[in-house]
Amino acid sequence: MMKSLTSLRPAPASKFPTAIPATFHHSTLSISAAIPNSATQEKPPPLKQRSTKPRKIISPTPILAPASPPPSSPPPKKVLVPIGLGTEEMEAVIMIDVFRRAGAAVTVASVEELLVVEASGGTKLVADALISACSDETFDLVALPGGMPGSARLRDSKTLQDITKRQADAKRLYAAICAAPAITLLPWGLLKRKQTTCHPAFMDKLSSFWAVKSNLQVSGELTTSRGPGTCFEFSISLVEQLFGEVVAKEICESMLLSVADANSRREEFNEVSWSLDHAPQVLIPVANGCEEIQVVTIIDILRRAKANVVVASVEKSLQILASRGTKIVADKTISVASDSVYDLIVLPGGELGSEKLHKSRILKKMLKEQKSGGRFLGAICSSPEILHRQGLLKDKRATAHPSVISKLDDVAVSGARVVIDGKLISAKGVANATDFALAIVSKLFGHARARSVAEGLVYDYPKQ
Repeated sequence: MMKSLTSLRPAPASKFPTAIPATFHHSTLSISAAIPNSATQEKPPPLKQRSTKPRKIISPTPILAPASPPPSSPPPKKVLVPIGLGTEEMEAVIMIDVFRRAGAAVTVASVEELLVVEASGGTKLVADALISACSDETFDLVALPGGMPGSARLRDSKTLQDITKRQADAKRLYAAICAAPAITLLPWGLLKRKQTTCHPAFMDKLSSFWAVKSNLQVSGELTTSRGPGTCFEFSISLVEQLFGEVVAKEICESMLLSVADANSRREEFNEVSWSLDHAPQVLIPVANGCEEIQVVTIIDILRRAKANVVVASVEKSLQILASRGTKIVADKTISVASDSVYDLIVLPGGELGSEKLHKSRILKKMLKEQKSGGRFLGAICSSPEILHRQGLLKDKRATAHPSVISKLDDVAVSGARVVIDGKLISAKGVANATDFALAIVSKLFGHARARSVAEGLVYDYPKQ
């Protein structure tokens, strides 16, 4: 895996008293003085007789030139992530989040006429700019998310086509995932003599000689990948190409990607059935500072499984600003959402977001009623601490992000990515969001439905 002191010149000898030399720096100090003319100069007053009493000699205080400023830091790497109607939200948001964690300046650009774009799973994302505003920019990386009809919408953007062609011609990095290699880059002529992979559903559109059935393919400046389930690997590879192996490793560790495989996929205690005789009604409350990958992954996967998902903002506005700067528009405010009853309430993580969720009096009341009504609860990352602080983890086992798991006292389970205890489900963090959401699908709809969703994601999921 984953940059003077000004030389002193002695004053010429003259009949005037010799001046004490001083150092001047031209940028901070200027001197303007009239040089006296001997012809017009008045006679100086008579000098007083000097005292013979010895005087203390005081050395003149030197005037030091300020130190040269340190060399400026190199400008951040610039990355363009375009989005359009039907873009796959998991892919877009995972890329945006990972690149920003690495320190890149990411511009999310809409190829539509508006900044607000509805993604393939119904999540509403807000772009930073319209693609037209990016036409004269130079980027270190142009990364295309997939999804349908999102990939076709990207393909039909002449401005994006010109930007990406310039990128390839200049031998700068460009990348595409899922449907985008076949649907977007291929018609633009940007896959010539490049080994390429894409989502299995679109492999037949690629040249059989150059098509590669791998999760990740790097071919010179072009990097391609298969789907939402391979997007972490795809994004980390691009971070490594942009910033180097050390940064890529740091990102993996911060997102718990490096330890994901060391833990068992899930542990379950006090097993009960979650099956329902109707489409599950799921509430996902969000706030400024929530972790966007977790929010979008849970929404996307549950909607793929045909759950009815409502995203509710606990802020005054429907639009929230997630922890890495992704702007998401909720479906409702929490006050409006509270008029309904939900089979499952799932709390996303993110340190600042979790605290805001905890402070919502309406949500606190809803969580209490959810528990007393015998309905289901879910929490990931830092949000299990919310349930603990509100007394909702009594006699339950749970897991959480390593930074907060010690606060769960004796209910904590540290050796699993996902923990289910009766009608409660919890997970560790960003790297486990897909496992978490698929475990919910498995409990609500059965293992076969979870396997089917995982296959569409191109995500490795156990057969049993």
